[in-house]
Amino acid sequence: MKTHLTILLTLSSILTFSQNIKIPSDTMVVTTHTTTVKGANINYTASTGTQPVWDKKGIPIASLFYTYYERNNVKNRAERPLIISFNGGPGSASVWMHIAYTGPKVLNIDKEGYPVQPYGVKNNPNSILDIADIVYVNPVNTGYSRMIPNKEGELPKRETFFGINADIKYLAAWINTFVTRKSRWESPKYIIGESYGGTRVMGLANELQNNQWMYLNGVILVSPADYKLYNTSQPVYSALNLPYFTAAAWYQNALPKVLQEKDLLDILPESEQYAINTLMPALAKGGFISAEEKETVANKMAFYSGLSKKVILQNNLDVPTSFFWKELLRDKSGYTIGRLDSRYLGIDKREAGSSPDFNAELTSWMHSFTPAINFYIRTHLNFKTDIKYNMFGDVHPWDNRNNNTRDDLRQAMAQNPYLKVLVQSGYFDGATTYFGAKYTMWQIDPSGKMRERFSFKGYRSGHMMYLRQDDLVAANDDLRAFIKNSLSNGKPAKYEKD
Repeated sequence: MKTHLTILLTLSSILTFSQNIKIPSDTMVVTTHTTTVKGANINYTASTGTQPVWDKKGIPIASLFYTYYERNNVKNRAERPLIISFNGGPGSASVWMHIAYTGPKVLNIDKEGYPVQPYGVKNNPNSILDIADIVYVNPVNTGYSRMIPNKEGELPKRETFFGINADIKYLAAWINTFVTRKSRWESPKYIIGESYGGTRVMGLANELQNNQWMYLNGVILVSPADYKLYNTSQPVYSALNLPYFTAAAWYQNALPKVLQEKDLLDILPESEQYAINTLMPALAKGGFISAEEKETVANKMAFYSGLSKKVILQNNLDVPTSFFWKELLRDKSGYTIGRLDSRYLGIDKREAGSSPDFNAELTSWMHSFTPAINFYIRTHLNFKTDIKYNMFGDVHPWDNRNNNTRDDLRQAMAQNPYLKVLVQSGYFDGATTYFGAKYTMWQIDPSGKMRERFSFKGYRSGHMMYLRQDDLVAANDDLRAFIKNSLSNGKPAKYEKD
């Protein structure tokens, strides 16, 4: 329930777009609300608006749209955690986790995540707003965030924003300004990133710490896209897809009876072990694997994937995920299955082919998220503009060179004994698979000395695991537990010998 409205404007610069549509580059709208989380009444303030990105001369070159939720009547704000939230893409607005996961409102959807009309939002009784304040940040060209033209009407160079390292650099500086403006330097701080946001926050952890001198308590990777893994062309890494194949086939009732009759969590460990201990070494042999071994491996892959041995051999044991989404149900129902969430079904023009015509899950999500976020920002948050809200923005080409984000996170953890990491993944995610996320977690610190500071949580849904009601509850509770367990509670930040 909204109780009052305050509008604060700083017209230091104006973003101008086609047809003379304008938005201030530094502006804020403040509203107050009441909700119920975990049975307790929560009064909170929502501040939404834009905050500039400056160049070295102090000239605004971009303005980022954000929404900040702060619980009211907090006795000691310095002890209250601050969560800084990003989605991915790259090029995605910070909309998905905002109105479907951690925020005070969630979509009108059914218990499995499918669209329900009328579109809109409802209270989220599972939001982590009870224990932490949250800011959702939209990188350049997403949401209402945009580059700012100079006096000659020229936009900044695109490489200033659109690349792994450029993205990390300017966002870290923006966070510094935000934390300073909101007087949150004393607070425990966490960064959470979904999908490509996982790559982003791994790099941000080190950039914030070593160039903004901002130390974190936690980094949370939600269905992380590790570009170090996904940008490789080495077939050996396709072995990591097998446990996802097992999960998706189990959900679609496509596994052999002996596996299908078991619970999902009873069969995934054996699929994982086969993937690492047998399939990966077999793929490493390439064309020099013996015919006998190739046949044996194909048989076992068929057992764990629901695919036929024939098509596995035709792909030389290296089965593309896009082929799996098309093939799994081809001879059963003729449906395709979703990329980001393989619980979803799609209908192609032809059953023939090597990949689906469209992403069944993403079209469903756009169906419900797009009207909801546009309605919510205008009606609930009172931020009104004719600028188009970019669910996905123009950020390509994206510079993927010099990706050291995995080691950036390791370095930040090594330098900061407080810093812990939580990984959350859905078992039915075929784009950033849960086992790929586990593999990334294993590779961050080869020494193994920090392994106790990592934790992994899996859920019976897909990329946006929180769209399923049961997982919305469980995933938020896992965030609460992680936040509470990573608070220092007066313990010094130092290493001690055993």
